[in-house]
Amino acid sequence: MHNFLPIAYFQNQFVPFENATVSIATHALHYGTGAFGGLRGIPDPQNPNQALLFRLDRHCKRLSNSARFLHFDLPADKIQSVIVDFVRKNQPKSSFYIRPFVYTSDLGIAPRLHKIEKDFFVYGLELGDYLSPEGVSCRISSWYRQEDRSLPLRGKISGAYITSSLAKTEAVESGFDEAILMNAHGKVSEASGMNIFIVRQGQLITPGYEQDILEGITRDSVLTIARDLGIPVVERSIDKSELFIADEVFLSGTAAKVTPVRRIENYELSNVRPITEKLRDKLTAITENRDSAYKDWVYVIPLD
Repeated sequence: MHNFLPIAYFQNQFVPFENATVSIATHALHYGTGAFGGLRGIPDPQNPNQALLFRLDRHCKRLSNSARFLHFDLPADKIQSVIVDFVRKNQPKSSFYIRPFVYTSDLGIAPRLHKIEKDFFVYGLELGDYLSPEGVSCRISSWYRQEDRSLPLRGKISGAYITSSLAKTEAVESGFDEAILMNAHGKVSEASGMNIFIVRQGQLITPGYEQDILEGITRDSVLTIARDLGIPVVERSIDKSELFIADEVFLSGTAAKVTPVRRIENYELSNVRPITEKLRDKLTAITENRDSAYKDWVYVIPLD
């Protein structure tokens, strides 16, 4: 059961969440012609009269870019302004997640992006741990990650997430927590809604953008932190077999944060994860605004 925040932004105004509804004939509902973002916020542990949002500017820029694939001009500063007002109006008291969404709001039936109305809404919900911080089990999915030549994978296009949904359900129904998708070339791509990292011989390794991954904001944060900590970083293709013999494996994402992987298929991984733990602890400190070196990653919103 989700605890939704009471106020949503819908059709250019703030309304009660239960009043933010769309028609069953909405174009995006039928064709997946939407794009979404997702960002976390917390009440400031040092000051309950303000909320903290992690890398708000990057999230807004990515959603603005995603909207361009839908032929929708939605400036990043407009998105940011709405999200800041959204948080102020909701006055969240616990960890929360914000879902901004752009979509074709027309009631037409032709699959197209030209000469069709678009809109933008924002809602949120209370959210703790999305995946177990103790670690998750993963299976290699029978579904493959799409290719950028058939879908704009640089954006979070809603229609693309049918593959994620199929992979996630397949994993859970076969006794695992998460799925790892390969790309069309047989290389590791990402999890159902997270990027993936492995550690081998002290190196932090993750698939590059050419492996049809999402340009993850948490992924970028982890890479930056690792470099700052002096951890060698390599972005390259990863073979399936490397997953089974890696020293550490973890997933990263806005909802997942940094989540260790404890088992892949029938291969148990080590529960000694020094690099994963170091990165997770550092990321937590940053999101809680306890690290002055990364102050520009945290947007502070005063609450009444």
